[in-house]
Amino acid sequence: MTTVEEAEKLVLAQTRDYGTQSLPFEQALGYVLAEDLKADRDLPPFNRVTMDGIAIKYAAVENDIRSFRIKATQAAGDEPVEIDETDECIEIMTGAVLPASVDTVVRYEDVAINAGLASLLTSEIKKGQNLHLRGVDKKQNEVIATSGQLVGPAIISVAASVGKTHLLVKKMPRVVIVSSGDELVDVHEMPLPYQIRKSNSYTVKAVLKLHHIDADILHIPDEPVITREQINHCLQNYDVLLLSGGISMGKFDYIPKALEELRVEKLFHKVAQRPGKPFWFGRHGNGALVFAFPGNPVATFMCLHRYFLTWLNTTLGLPAKAATYAVLGKDFTFQPALQYYLQVKLQSNEQGQLIAMPVEGNGSGDFANLADTEAFLELPLEKNNFKAGEVFKVWKF
Repeated sequence: MTTVEEAEKLVLAQTRDYGTQSLPFEQALGYVLAEDLKADRDLPPFNRVTMDGIAIKYAAVENDIRSFRIKATQAAGDEPVEIDETDECIEIMTGAVLPASVDTVVRYEDVAINAGLASLLTSEIKKGQNLHLRGVDKKQNEVIATSGQLVGPAIISVAASVGKTHLLVKKMPRVVIVSSGDELVDVHEMPLPYQIRKSNSYTVKAVLKLHHIDADILHIPDEPVITREQINHCLQNYDVLLLSGGISMGKFDYIPKALEELRVEKLFHKVAQRPGKPFWFGRHGNGALVFAFPGNPVATFMCLHRYFLTWLNTTLGLPAKAATYAVLGKDFTFQPALQYYLQVKLQSNEQGQLIAMPVEGNGSGDFANLADTEAFLELPLEKNNFKAGEVFKVWKF
């Protein structure tokens, strides 16, 4: 049986480049930047005032001038107004362009204004104070955001600041979510006593939506010919197939046979873990990947986060995320020789530790328990007894 570490290694070996696309910058949030963003002009593009007050020439302070005639008032966005004499000043607002004839801004709190005169109330004035000088952040054509970053609000801000109306981002793979089984009915239907609703597909679709993948959904009945035809169609039209159910040893689990007939190379089947032991992973000759998860809701949910999303980040070239660890909040025992993914709630203590408190459900079919938890704590298969205070890797969802 494949170990979790071996399974992860095999999955991550199957990354590929799905190309790029251009998106309006305000629609690129959550995608991965595929180009460097450069400043189209110096940042800031002018000597910018950072305090409301008066703009003066510092030479006046050196010559012990304490009162200044106010020549004009200049707001942000106004054309700069120049002074003609050393004892003149400009009332100026935050964000305004500093006129070339002045070099220092004294904030309103440090001046008294009366009858058109501004008098200094402090001697603590430094040349060039309260200014954000042109080009101090970035020079024109300097890179301000590098390719390979996840586009967040800060990147959106940068793009808007440099007039980049469209961003080149990495394409997401084309994904189809495939469920199977005659026991499944549509969400809007009332199940018979021996049926259940198709919840897994919508769970997976919702998770993918958070990662900007708008996956299609397909359901296959328990019929071998239809199974083979539908799987073949998906292999030809999608980059990734996410299957839920139909991969165990049951008499009506036709998917493994269909995958074999369609020459999908099995890279592994069955992982030493719970939930998700029957997990099947393979690759078609055209590059399409098949993640075939067990049909139990918790198993599907865990495998999706543990394997597919890890693969997706690697495929998109995102830097490997540093592992998150948590302290087990109370003793826990798990006997089978399997890597166990314990559902937990997370909290922090006064020492800054992340504490994982077990919320035990009733197995991999207990999807309702997921609503009361927020992560899986990965307990290694080498142990059976886990003590409060021990530290383990945690997978947040």
